[in-house]
Amino acid sequence: MIARVRAGDTQAYAELVRAYTGIALRAAAAFGAGADAEDVVQSAFFKAYRALGHFKPGASFRPWLLRIVMNETRNTVRSAHRQRSAAGREAALAEAEPLIPESADPAVAALREERRALLLTALDRLSTEQRLAVTYRYLLEMDEAETAQALGWPRGTVKSRLNRALKKLSKLLPPPDGSQPPDEEDESVRGVNVRGGRV
Repeated sequence: MIARVRAGDTQAYAELVRAYTGIALRAAAAFGAGADAEDVVQSAFFKAYRALGHFKPGASFRPWLLRIVMNETRNTVRSAHRQRSAAGREAALAEAEPLIPESADPAVAALREERRALLLTALDRLSTEQRLAVTYRYLLEMDEAETAQALGWPRGTVKSRLNRALKKLSKLLPPPDGSQPPDEEDESVRGVNVRGGRV
């Protein structure tokens, strides 16, 4: 697909944009773009198109694109001199992708939203590096290799920052049922599942 785009096939790039717009919007929202998420993504796709000459053949497109989205989000937030709160990111994430079907039990939906708000508040208390690692790995559903590529970190650094982040989250988040805290390998982090973007 990238080779087709480099050869001048604009339809091929349109296909890439359609395929990756959803995750790019989720990434922009998760990184704090808020209401500017669509503008950030549009700008990121434009910059990605212009930078395709620097794209390494055989590399994965998704982490490369999401790194551009992250940088564009940072630039947008800096230029506007705004700090996004956990509540703002929560609203943006909810708009980017509905997580609770309309047919869901209202009590279950309320509990899920409460846990989601707790998780997003706890994420704000992590270091920037830890928050990025958790966001890429779990909220954006990237594997360790893609996370390392997107962040420009060695895989060992991704693992250690994820480990520290999950430990900290397990201390920040209360158990939903008063049970004992999970062991260190438990990815559900006291009842609030971060794996695969489910929060």
